[in-house]
Amino acid sequence: MQSVQSHRKDEHVFLAEKFFQEHATAGFGDVRFIRPALPELAVDDVDIRQNIAGQQWQWPVLINAMTGGSPATGKINAELGTIAARTGLAVASGSESILASEPDQAATFTPLRAANPDGIVIANVGADKSPAVAQQAVDAFGANMLEVHLNAVQELVMPEGGREFYWLDNIARIQAAVSVPVIVKEVGAGMRSDDFARLSRLGVPFVDVGGRGGTDFAQIENVRSHQQHAGDFTDLFTFGQTTVESLLEAQSDDADTLQLWATGGIRSALDVVVALRLGAQVVGIAGLVLHWLTRGDLDTTVTRLQQLLTEVRGIVALLGARNLTELRTVPVVLSPTLRNYIEQRGLTMP
Repeated sequence: MQSVQSHRKDEHVFLAEKFFQEHATAGFGDVRFIRPALPELAVDDVDIRQNIAGQQWQWPVLINAMTGGSPATGKINAELGTIAARTGLAVASGSESILASEPDQAATFTPLRAANPDGIVIANVGADKSPAVAQQAVDAFGANMLEVHLNAVQELVMPEGGREFYWLDNIARIQAAVSVPVIVKEVGAGMRSDDFARLSRLGVPFVDVGGRGGTDFAQIENVRSHQQHAGDFTDLFTFGQTTVESLLEAQSDDADTLQLWATGGIRSALDVVVALRLGAQVVGIAGLVLHWLTRGDLDTTVTRLQQLLTEVRGIVALLGARNLTELRTVPVVLSPTLRNYIEQRGLTMP
């Protein structure tokens, strides 16, 4: 019989697709590039490869955390591993926290590596899990890195979720104990400037802003809580900072040691380029990939991802930038709403 935790994994996948929005609200439309008519370069001149933790990434794009922990999601992970291998992208596992109570579920995560033996694969656990569980998640498939996710909003809405969010000290313990670099990742509610500052002081090297505007776990868990006759948290839908707002919150001298990753509501190549312009070194795509895979098939998803990557490089060329350093000097105009946010928060204009 399938456990509650394992069944929840299947529910998450079903509801994530059910609530998928073609047009996300992550803030990317509030940023407009001012393009040159004379780029004076060729697409082949553009080099946006990244060195991440001593490894060369061909693209600053990641297939980010989605699923695992049930037989059905194990099959999805096998497909995601294959997609990563065929596109040359890094891929992150869904939360492996279930391994603390159900170690046999490791077999639902290992297909990510089995289908992608030479690629970059990233493990994933909650910020409340012990260093031993974190290392278990890494060892499950020989992960190159570890995401430690922050999901206070999701936990609060889950009837069976945690209610204590003392995480900083445990993040420090995990980072000191595990054998691979750590990425601290918010799960869809964004971050604010002091979060980045505290993680920087802790010595965390990578932070994924995980902004609002993509998959809404408050909405997903609210449906599940209704099924269990629990509370109603509809007021937490769209709660938190968008991905764009979170990237702007990170622009602080107190967080200048961090390498930023951006996930949440990526729907197009232009969204990817905007995130890179605002300081992201890596852009994570999850809901869109799952949507393509659910509505199509593996081959179609590979083709669409390859098209997106080609478009990313082309847009960077159109902006007259040869690399990410030059991209970050391209002028932008912001919407009045985003300018107002920046002014009220006392942030630096990008």
